[in-house]
Amino acid sequence: MQEAIAKADALIEAMSWIREFRDKITVIKVGGSVMKNREAMRQLLTDIVFLETVGMRPIVVHGGGNAINQAMVEANLEPQFVSGRRVTDDATLAIVDRVLAGELNESLAAQIEELGGRAMPLNFTGESNNNVLFGEKLQLNDQQGKSIDLGHVGFVTRVDREALDNLCYAGQVPVIPSVCETESGDHLNVNADTAATAVAQAMGVEKLVFLSDVNGVRRDKDDPESLIRSLNAQEARALIREGAIESGMIPKVEACLDTLQKGVGKIHIIDGRLRHSLLLEIYTNHGVGTELISDAD
Repeated sequence: MQEAIAKADALIEAMSWIREFRDKITVIKVGGSVMKNREAMRQLLTDIVFLETVGMRPIVVHGGGNAINQAMVEANLEPQFVSGRRVTDDATLAIVDRVLAGELNESLAAQIEELGGRAMPLNFTGESNNNVLFGEKLQLNDQQGKSIDLGHVGFVTRVDREALDNLCYAGQVPVIPSVCETESGDHLNVNADTAATAVAQAMGVEKLVFLSDVNGVRRDKDDPESLIRSLNAQEARALIREGAIESGMIPKVEACLDTLQKGVGKIHIIDGRLRHSLLLEIYTNHGVGTELISDAD
């Protein structure tokens, strides 16, 4: 009986949050270690089906670096990275199109359907092109100002908001691979974090959630118990200056701060490997990761 009462208490705690976020769009970025963990992905997709069932409007943006690396090894190609971005020549782009925009994208949507939800894969493979991300080639310079050629790598300049709105309000979960199309029809590989932030900004979403392989921003990067539950922009910048936020977490946090300035309500960084971390972060009073908010909040 006590266990049953505890379950009822959890539902009551979730009720106010369910009401608050009903009909609100949330962008969920999936990638990295979460996608290579089959059980973690099943739990995550179950959470996403739950969000849609209780009235939220989730949008999934995904990468697929591990699967792309594996396909490149099988094709006797060596992955190369510059400034954290994959160098994408013609052969690599063909793999990105097939594996990321094709197989992974279709598979994620199919799994959501199998779990009782409704999902739409959005890509430019097959007979129908329902891609929603459009962009331009990314130009980077080295420390001497010399141009770096990353090949078919781009950034998002336009999101088909109308298509996403229509899908969300029809009760379908849009599933978007981190690739974009130029106005001339060429395909470009896009960093998944920046693709997710572009979608969040275009949609003016309530929440943007990054599923990571750490539990959030920590005062000590090696100590999970030093998790910082909530940060405003000023506090986050201070932690970067102090060195508490370092290495790979710096660009993620800086991208979050830029996104907050462009109208997104809150950004969450959580450990996607933790069972039901998405529901625990959104529908409980304390959450399980780090939320970033603007200074105005």
